[in-house]
Amino acid sequence: MKFTDKQREAQTFLAGNATHSMLFGGSRSGKTFLYTRNICARAIKAPGSRHTINRFRFNACKASIALETFPKVMESAFPGYKYQINRSDWFAHFENGSEVWFNGLDDKERTEKLLGKEYSTIYNNECSQIPLSSRNTVLTRLAQKVYDTDGDLLKVREYNDCNPPNKNHWTYKLFIKGIDPDTGMALTNPGDYVSFQMNPMDNVENIAPNYLELLKGQNARYQRRFLFGEFTDANPNALFEESTIDKWRVTDGLVPDLVRVVVAVDPSGSGDVDNADNDAIGICVVGLGTDGNAYLLEDCTVKAGPATWGNVATSAYDRHNADIVVGEANYGGEMVRHVIQTARPRTPYKAVTATRGKVVRAEPISSLYEIGKVRHVGNFFDLEEELCGFSTSGYIGEKSPNRADALIWGLTELFPGIVNKRQEPILHVAANHGHSWVSR
Repeated sequence: MKFTDKQREAQTFLAGNATHSMLFGGSRSGKTFLYTRNICARAIKAPGSRHTINRFRFNACKASIALETFPKVMESAFPGYKYQINRSDWFAHFENGSEVWFNGLDDKERTEKLLGKEYSTIYNNECSQIPLSSRNTVLTRLAQKVYDTDGDLLKVREYNDCNPPNKNHWTYKLFIKGIDPDTGMALTNPGDYVSFQMNPMDNVENIAPNYLELLKGQNARYQRRFLFGEFTDANPNALFEESTIDKWRVTDGLVPDLVRVVVAVDPSGSGDVDNADNDAIGICVVGLGTDGNAYLLEDCTVKAGPATWGNVATSAYDRHNADIVVGEANYGGEMVRHVIQTARPRTPYKAVTATRGKVVRAEPISSLYEIGKVRHVGNFFDLEEELCGFSTSGYIGEKSPNRADALIWGLTELFPGIVNKRQEPILHVAANHGHSWVSR
């Protein structure tokens, strides 16, 4: 990797006196490489020192840091320096006795191992995914006293980086506003918390030629975060948060065996022609894994008439070896069933009926996201834009959330016992004159 002018400026920034620093900005700007390079330099400079690189999920830390960024840093910045990676406990052991540990904060056993040691450097990679409580707990281990080869005490440092979430996140409050995220009070030592912005435009020498164009083709919300590296205005009533979706996102494509796969359709009534101004037909594929989590596999949403979207939905059914197609029956009654079974005769189909508003249907689904029961396999820019438009006060997005509606129908089918439904008693004639309960 070739150092750019911005990265040289960032390196000077990191050499300052502050203990706590955050590099923030768009994706592929060199933040992770720069921090990892600094950790390796500190490990080499101070024999016997210990450092940790953390992500919320261990598998992400292992794949993106231990097996990719770290070896690249050592090869390009410290060629010939000897080290070994222990793939049992996942740490790099340097020839001078220093160690760099790779940890995930979503695993109790690994977190306990992390807390059993003291460190000279703590690096929270993609810290927007890490809860403040976890960051604060790990910070208690930033306490190793070790000397460098010149005999000077190595200053302990906390590193953080992120693609900026919204302004309600602890990273913004702590590093940008200079306030305690828990109390809202001004920091007593604001000079010890510093931040520096880096964007992909500053790193064009090291990224694919068409990468910036790819980012420019995404929606405005994603451009703000991943291209321009800006914190977005917070929606205090949001049901779905970017950081929560990111936290559980599957980036390595590894999905467990699926016990059930659903194709969900949210119809809009568009015709085959002259439908440019009509809403899209939401079509999503979701699966329930053997681990009990749901996975968003594909967003097949299309703006087209029945002849087209019926084929899109049934092709997805075959491609994912699905079990059933579900579709909202409120719009057009049996229309969706007719379209699906015309495109593919005898396709298992289930009509679902919306008896409550969009937000009410979304609320229990948002709770599943919070605890990691729903995970996106890759990035779904437009669909996630719609999800982030749901709030407790209503849907505040710019367009109809057809993609998100289809997703919610699919997840509701996968978690029928978890999605809370209002129960009302209906008295009927029975031999014991009792009551029956029916979901509304």
